[in-house]
Amino acid sequence: MAPLIVNEIISPDTNLLLALLIGIGFGFVLESSGFSSSRKMVGVFYGYDTTVLKVFFTGAITAIMGILFLSLFGLVQMDYLYIHPTYMTSAILGGVVMGGGFLLGGYCPGTAFSAIAIGKIDGMLFMVGMFIGVFLFAEGYPLWEGVYKANFMGTTTMNEILDIPRGVFALGLILIALAMFWVGEWAEKKFPREEY
Repeated sequence: MAPLIVNEIISPDTNLLLALLIGIGFGFVLESSGFSSSRKMVGVFYGYDTTVLKVFFTGAITAIMGILFLSLFGLVQMDYLYIHPTYMTSAILGGVVMGGGFLLGGYCPGTAFSAIAIGKIDGMLFMVGMFIGVFLFAEGYPLWEGVYKANFMGTTTMNEILDIPRGVFALGLILIALAMFWVGEWAEKKFPREEY
């Protein structure tokens, strides 16, 4: 919400309060959607439950359309949005490690906290494993700093990499999401599983 603070639409204190309320709401939605269940989370990898896939793409579409419309009406200045620097090698390796952890543990960090909030032991163990991984990464950082910083691409966005306007990229993402929704529905029919 930094652009709203920079434009003095909300105060820093209001920003913190909104962040807390959004976090509580996000956790509530995760839990009520069943995302504190590791079976539901890994269902996307086996094809019997593609809810995670659908929610991911819905979130991506909502975010990109929200940012585009807010910037169109001057409520958000795109120049003030933080874009994390891209290191392509570490992004790919990190994606593989996180995907493997997701598949083995049945959670991503956000959903693990939802599981912990309702007392699930597997969520607690997943989080312990995650903290051990973070600790080992931090302590061993000098060993793999070269790999971590390899293929630096700056603070670029996908539409800049593809050399297309933001709106065209958003339309492409929407079309990809619709295709993935169809694939998800097909997979759930192809690999049905009894309620868990």
